[in-house]
Amino acid sequence: MLKALIVDDEPLARDELAYLLKRTKQVEMIGEADSVESALKIVSQQEIDVIFLDIQLADESGLELASSLNKLERAPLIVFATAFDEYALKAFELNAIDYLLKPFEEKRVQQTIEKILHNLGNKVSKASIATKKQIWMNGRADRLALTVEEKIVLLEMKEILYLMASEGTTTIATEKQSYKVNEPLVHFERKLEHTSIIRVHRSYLVNIEGIVEIEPWFHSTYNLIMRDGEKVPVSRTYVKDLKQLLGF
Repeated sequence: MLKALIVDDEPLARDELAYLLKRTKQVEMIGEADSVESALKIVSQQEIDVIFLDIQLADESGLELASSLNKLERAPLIVFATAFDEYALKAFELNAIDYLLKPFEEKRVQQTIEKILHNLGNKVSKASIATKKQIWMNGRADRLALTVEEKIVLLEMKEILYLMASEGTTTIATEKQSYKVNEPLVHFERKLEHTSIIRVHRSYLVNIEGIVEIEPWFHSTYNLIMRDGEKVPVSRTYVKDLKQLLGF
């Protein structure tokens, strides 16, 4: 789930946006703030993925807050959510990922969430493929903790074959069984960055230890045959990294 903070000095606007974000089923509301000071306090205490930020905050500026946030070591993504369209250029100069205009529309909010998930996925996929290869060659053994039906399931990395995204949920497949959890694929991509698990498709992560065959497919793409016999598609975007990692 995306961890979100809303910063707006209007309670009704905060409530409306929080409602629409929760309806996406891909966002966890970490908090709300009505000033620069209260927003910075929350950010210092919590891990935030994205901040939905109004431009005008009483006598304060959301633009100045965005500038301060961008200087953080782990800066959250910023979406400006405002009634003023004249600040759009300045907002994007501050690396805002999107610009939502009030009154908010559910479809438009959903599009913003999809853009955020795509952006976070791209950030993770830029991790050095050479580092991935070194980790794999060194045989580092980690475990992944999953919350399944109010229980914590611990999976060793070597057990995991692939992870598949579906409507905001992720299915983690092993040879014995599969586990469905209410977290987006990008959550696991970030969590598993320093393991033998890599992204090969917008909807799939695979464990390179679980690949038994690589099958050429249409338009310079491939299918990966996993130990359980399932085929996982490799999109053209990720072919180069896969070839570099496996040396084919």
